[in-house]
Amino acid sequence: MPTEPVFSVVIPAKNEEQGLQSILPRLWQFSPHEIIVVDDGSSDNTRSVAQAQGCKVISHPASLGNGAAVKAGAREVSDESSIIIFMDADGQHRPEDIPELLSQLRQGNQMVVGARSRKSQAGFMRGIGNRFYNWFASLIVGHKIEDLTSGFRAVNKDFFRQFLYLLPNGFSYPTTITMAFFRAGYSVSYIPIAMPQRIGSSHLNVIKDGIRFLLIIFKIGTLYSPLKIFMPIALLHFLLGSVYYVYTYVSVGTFTNMGALLITNGVIIFLIGLISEQITALMYRK
Repeated sequence: MPTEPVFSVVIPAKNEEQGLQSILPRLWQFSPHEIIVVDDGSSDNTRSVAQAQGCKVISHPASLGNGAAVKAGAREVSDESSIIIFMDADGQHRPEDIPELLSQLRQGNQMVVGARSRKSQAGFMRGIGNRFYNWFASLIVGHKIEDLTSGFRAVNKDFFRQFLYLLPNGFSYPTTITMAFFRAGYSVSYIPIAMPQRIGSSHLNVIKDGIRFLLIIFKIGTLYSPLKIFMPIALLHFLLGSVYYVYTYVSVGTFTNMGALLITNGVIIFLIGLISEQITALMYRK
């Protein structure tokens, strides 16, 4: 029989004492090497609840963000563990799905992500946004991405740590690490999961989610292949400028400033994309 992999669990938590009381006893039943709870500036009993359950606790004196908590936890994972499982503290990620995550890793994948069904999305608008993320990211990388923003995932520890410097401190860390793995040529797979109702209140709001939406769209392109984003925009400017030049030449017999501006913009945008592509390649040179 194959030896079961040694894994650690990292849980970022901010004011999640209720969720931790629910999931930690169930989580220990799956024999993780350690559970690391990163208390991201909580004002409730998150720290004491985690300690009472035998977890290793890292405390931030003030909230630094979900991504910052994930990075702090990943740095503290024991050398004995070859795998890190990330999950939320709000009770929406079920410990019972961990064996399937580990099974997919044993098949040669470097990251396995729990993909939420449509019924498991937190709200109608966020569900639409996540479906758009998945479609757009799949278009960019040329592979089907079933859930770009899921925070429930199992990863090869050494591969994940290669990209710690890329990860943001906010909520878009899942997007960043997914695109980084695809760009580096690592294998990513998905398993379907069902998500129960969260325990406690959400820390997200409409304004922050809207800003997050725009940032994720930009990150998708810039982390994988910037030229795939810049090239269509450059081509659109160049074609519009050329068409406008022909139109003004035929109608008034002159080459207008607007046509020149559009063509010049197209060339500049293309060159910026080309430079960005080279910079992105340097990020993954190892």
